[in-house]
Amino acid sequence: MARSHLTLAALATSAVAGLDVAAAQPFSSNRHGDFDTALLTARDGSHYLVRVPNSDAAEAAQNAELTALASLSSGVRTRLPFALSSFVGQSVLRSRDGRPARRATVYEFVYGRRVRLERLYPGPLPESIGRAIAAIHSLPAGFVVDAGLPVVTAIDSLRSVVGVMDRAAATSLVPAALLSRWESATDDTALWQYQPTVIHGAMNADALLHSADAEDRIVGIIGWSDLRIGDPARDLSWILSAPSPDTVDQVLEAYAEHRPGSDVHELRRRAMLYAELELAKWLLFGMDTRDSGIVDDAVQMLDVLVQSVHGHIAGGLAHETGPILDVDEVQRMLDERPQVAFDHRSRSSLSE
Repeated sequence: MARSHLTLAALATSAVAGLDVAAAQPFSSNRHGDFDTALLTARDGSHYLVRVPNSDAAEAAQNAELTALASLSSGVRTRLPFALSSFVGQSVLRSRDGRPARRATVYEFVYGRRVRLERLYPGPLPESIGRAIAAIHSLPAGFVVDAGLPVVTAIDSLRSVVGVMDRAAATSLVPAALLSRWESATDDTALWQYQPTVIHGAMNADALLHSADAEDRIVGIIGWSDLRIGDPARDLSWILSAPSPDTVDQVLEAYAEHRPGSDVHELRRRAMLYAELELAKWLLFGMDTRDSGIVDDAVQMLDVLVQSVHGHIAGGLAHETGPILDVDEVQRMLDERPQVAFDHRSRSSLSE
C-alpha cells in the first residue's frame, strides 16, 4: 500500500532537523510505482521532495543517485547551464515483516516542467537540450572516477552490444536482416573509435525540465542514478524518437556547436544502433520472465522495424527511412517496462 503524502511529510521532518513543513501533496515521478513521493512546501517557501523506494531495485537506484549527486560538487555544477537536485536528509524506516529497511530521502526540489517528447518540435527548446547534453559530456572525467562510478570504455560498450545481439539471435526470433544490419555496425571499427565522456546514462525526456516560457530552455535535469563515463551516444538515442526530423537535427546541431570536435555523424549512428537494440532487450526481458505477451509484442515490433528499414539494410544505418513505431505503441511498451526506450522515427544506416 502506497504511503500517503502526510506520512511522507512526517518522515521528512524526522530526516531533516528544523524542517517546518507547511504543506504536502502527492507527487508523480513517472517511475511506475518504484517510489512513494511527496512534494513538500516549507514554511519559508522552499520546496523539497521526499521519496521512499518500494523495491530493492528502487533502493539500489536511489543509493546510486545519492552517490552521483554527492560527486557533482559545487565546482562541477558551475559548468552546467541548468539546476540539479541536492541531498538534504534521510531517515530509516523500521521493517515489521523482516524485509530490508527502507530509507526516506529528502532532496531539494528542482523547478521546471517535464519535456514531452511527442510535443517536441523545432524551436528554442531542442537547441537548449543539445546545449545541456553537450555540457554534461564536456565535464572533466576525474570526479566520476574519484567517486568510484562506472567507467565504460568503447570496447566495453561494443562487447555489451555484441552480447545483446548474440542473446537475441539465440532466440531465433529476430529477423535475419536486422541481425545483419546490427552486425555490420559492430564490424565497423571506425564506429567504435570514440572517446568516452561523462554521461548522464539514463537520459530521456522525463529527465529534462524546461522553463515553458518565452525562452523555453532546459532549467533542470534529474535522475542521475546512472551517471558514469561512457558512450555519449547513449544520451542522444532517445531524441531520435522526436516527431520531427528537424527537431533531431536541431538538437544535434546545437550539441555540435557547444561541444566542438565531436563527431556528430558517428554519434548519431551509434545512437540509432542503441535505440534499435532496445527492442532486442525487450524481447530478452520477455524471454527471461517467460511472458509470452511481451515476447509476442517484441516480435511484432521487430517485424515493424525490419519493414521500416527494408531497402536500406544492405547499406547499414546511413540513409533516412520512415517511421518505425507510432507513439501509442512505444508508450504501451514503456508503461509495461519503464527501462525500455525506443526510437520510432527516422533511421539512418549504421555503416557507410
